[in-house]
Amino acid sequence: MESTKSNEAEADMSTTTKAAQAARTELGGKFAGELVGPEDPGYEQARAVYNAMIDRRPALIARCTSTADVAETIAFARRHDLLLAVRGGGHNGGGLGVCDDGVVLDLSLMHAVEVDPSARTVRVGGGCTWAQVDAATHEHGLATPSGIVASTGVGGLTLGGGLGHLSREHGLTIDNLIEADVVLADGTQARASAEENPELFWALRGGGGNFGVVTSFSFRAHPVSTVLAGPTLWPLEQTAEVMRFYREFLPAAPRELNGFFAIMTVPPAYMFPAELHLRKVCGVVWCYTGPPEAAAELFAPVQALGTPLLHGVAQMPFPALQSLFDGLYVPGLQWYWRADFVRELSDAAIERHVAFAQKLPTMHSTMHLYPIDGAVHDVGAGDTPFSYRDCNWAEVIVGVDPDPANAGAIRDWTVDYWEATHPYSAGGAYVNMMMDEGRARVRASYRDNYDRLATAKATYDPANAFRVNQNIEPSVGA
Repeated sequence: MESTKSNEAEADMSTTTKAAQAARTELGGKFAGELVGPEDPGYEQARAVYNAMIDRRPALIARCTSTADVAETIAFARRHDLLLAVRGGGHNGGGLGVCDDGVVLDLSLMHAVEVDPSARTVRVGGGCTWAQVDAATHEHGLATPSGIVASTGVGGLTLGGGLGHLSREHGLTIDNLIEADVVLADGTQARASAEENPELFWALRGGGGNFGVVTSFSFRAHPVSTVLAGPTLWPLEQTAEVMRFYREFLPAAPRELNGFFAIMTVPPAYMFPAELHLRKVCGVVWCYTGPPEAAAELFAPVQALGTPLLHGVAQMPFPALQSLFDGLYVPGLQWYWRADFVRELSDAAIERHVAFAQKLPTMHSTMHLYPIDGAVHDVGAGDTPFSYRDCNWAEVIVGVDPDPANAGAIRDWTVDYWEATHPYSAGGAYVNMMMDEGRARVRASYRDNYDRLATAKATYDPANAFRVNQNIEPSVGA
């Protein structure tokens, strides 16, 4: 009889209207955060993620405020055999921070930031965005390497690797991770560092959210305050010439100079002259942290190349650079992603880029090449799960538009573009820039590190409770 009652309870839990009620009954006073179900007034806002192409309806959204809340949420989901998605900033391109009919463990209320300026470290809650971290560290003239959009969540970006404006000088975000506090699938808490649980620490640095829920991160911070930054833009017709220059110039430049290449449409924003608005161009967005007196000589070849439409490099606070694109890429746009790692930009590959640059489907759609040389190459391919340390760029192609009616067009352009350039890639991709593309693609993105990750998965999450991600399945018999 007990078994029958249990089965009936599990069956009831399959309906989205029951899970929130059950959570309130079962968790009672043990849960200090917010429990949001489909019938609650804030549900539509709480379930929304950055990419509006993702439209999923979870049975329960648990907005946690403590590690105890996190452990209770994991236990509830497992007890009722409900799919569990973990959400930090909600930026994930493939929408892997939300699920249908399951539980979303939302960390956004766990956003404390503590800076130790003397030690040059920062401790960050698992629900923080980089805007919150940048604001706190900048007060002390410091910065931690992160991405290029300040509204991105710390958790997702870090666990996937973390590349951005400071990568060439200070490495990936994972290269600056000191320790992490994690709630594991069985509800226990663990601290991961080079000294404590070193295998878990290894797996977290690029292996994504496969191994637990990170409730806080501790990072090294670096003396970065004011930078010389901004875009140089050229006519679209000069794309091939600019890409050939870029592939030679940047790898030979001092590490203090970072610049990502972009094919783009100039947005109608104040930072661009009106005559360039909505014009298709190619360009590089620079970040220079070296001595200002050396900048003129460093940028001289850039300004002498082709016929620049704009050289908008100027001094600005680092957080201003980090948030430069936040107003353009607001939450609620339609996104479709494809990505690859690239060792070299061959002439044949450049021809493909030029062809698809001329077909940019919408103002927000773009292609970026992020440099991953310099300090990124100082770390061995097996030292973290991020194995493509022998490559020079991470390429991302994104079709983006506000209008859902254009979803098909931006998806087709993205996929066609990727299929044309993929043969010139290193094979795998930066997992933070992937959609839900299947097991083979995940394995290719970790290469020789995949089997070690699968063994770690079998240790820390043998039932694969954390599987709404770029999933690594636990190895059998580990």
